[in-house]
Amino acid sequence: MTLIFLLQGCGYNTLQSTDEKIKAAWAEVLNQYQRRADLIPNLVNTVKGYAAHEKEVLTEVTNARARVGAIQATPELIDDPAAFQKFTAAQQAMSSALSRLLVVAEKYPDLKADNLYRDLLAQLEGTENRIAVARNRYIKAVQEYNLVVRKFPTNLTAMLFGFTVKPTFSVANEQQLAKPPQVDFNLAPAPSGQ
Repeated sequence: MTLIFLLQGCGYNTLQSTDEKIKAAWAEVLNQYQRRADLIPNLVNTVKGYAAHEKEVLTEVTNARARVGAIQATPELIDDPAAFQKFTAAQQAMSSALSRLLVVAEKYPDLKADNLYRDLLAQLEGTENRIAVARNRYIKAVQEYNLVVRKFPTNLTAMLFGFTVKPTFSVANEQQLAKPPQVDFNLAPAPSGQ
């Protein structure tokens, strides 16, 4: 009875509940990444019909999807920092490949007018937004958990029962984000003197 009272006052239950929040948040991140992976073959096949000579970009998207699919995305992934880093790198490569695919699609006005393409693009945009929301929820859950793990006196309980800080998402290249975006409408400069 005394042991139960001591465990309640030392943060054990808080550690358990915050750990479960992380697992639930991570499951939602994986769910949204799976949704994106399921949509990509449809998007690629739609674009292929219009942009057959853009084979390199389409191949890159297909390869990125394969790399993402090759990583076993499980709840345990968040407990392995190296595997977590590999997973996030693969997802970032997928995002980059999709960005290039969307640039290719901009070159083809007929493609942009196609209802199937527009529907897939809307689904993909919605999925990217859902991924961002799910990642944000995961980041907040990790922040709450990591605070519990690191604060006294629950840090003692965490050490006793093997609770350690969890990895969170980070930006792959923070310096790149510091640069202002370049906007180029490919317009020739007006002749001077006009």
